[in-house]
Amino acid sequence: MERRLLTLAGKVGRLIEHYGDGQIEANLHQLNADLLEVFRQVLAAADEADVSLDEAARRNLAKTIGRWPTPEFRKYDPPYDVSFDTDERLPDVIEMTFKEKEVAGKKYVLQQCHGINVGDRLTDNKFEPDDYRFHDVFHLAYATYLGWSPVLRALFKLKRKSDPLIDENEDGARAILIEEGIATWIFNHGVRNHLFRTTKSLDYGLLRAVRELVIGFEVDSRPLWQWEEAILKGFEIFRLLKEHRGGIVTADIARHELRFRK
Repeated sequence: MERRLLTLAGKVGRLIEHYGDGQIEANLHQLNADLLEVFRQVLAAADEADVSLDEAARRNLAKTIGRWPTPEFRKYDPPYDVSFDTDERLPDVIEMTFKEKEVAGKKYVLQQCHGINVGDRLTDNKFEPDDYRFHDVFHLAYATYLGWSPVLRALFKLKRKSDPLIDENEDGARAILIEEGIATWIFNHGVRNHLFRTTKSLDYGLLRAVRELVIGFEVDSRPLWQWEEAILKGFEIFRLLKEHRGGIVTADIARHELRFRK
């Protein structure tokens, strides 16, 4: 296998050498000959490693489309709970009010939906304040762009209990902990990168790491571009909450839009 790869590297190096000294520009037949030798060695190395080039190409296309889709592939799949009754489905629209309060010198955030307090009062849980108390906006972003949030299902009591396996494995404690873990890990990464203020595209390695965390769960089927959209849009709204010290966040899950107003 090592010999095959070294031979392949040599053929690629010869192609680059011919390009550099102008042989290919002067004679396109040289390009054909060099590429033929390269592909012969690719085939030989693949055979040696027992790798199907057809399968490798298909997987590479799927990876590319999942990360950088062309318009015809940039489509959202139906929600995971589409076949369940409405009392076990995430609503089409969630409007959440984030209110920052201070009691006895300690700041915390409470959330309200239609005037009803949702969840516990949140603090940063850290010696140095970093406004993590607004982090539930990330769960709204996951619901909006991925159609997935065990945390919100628990908060709104929308677990899919009619299917015991789904209830236990997709909406249970482990799934909730994984979502919270992703939100915390991404948040810490964002803090080191100025809350992604000028970021237009996330590192492929970061998105792959997130995908690794959800292997075996339903959200594993979502492409990386949707994760990128959820993360970047979540941080965009987080920055607005941080700037205005609260606000109203509308998660339009049906339209895949996350909006903010003061």
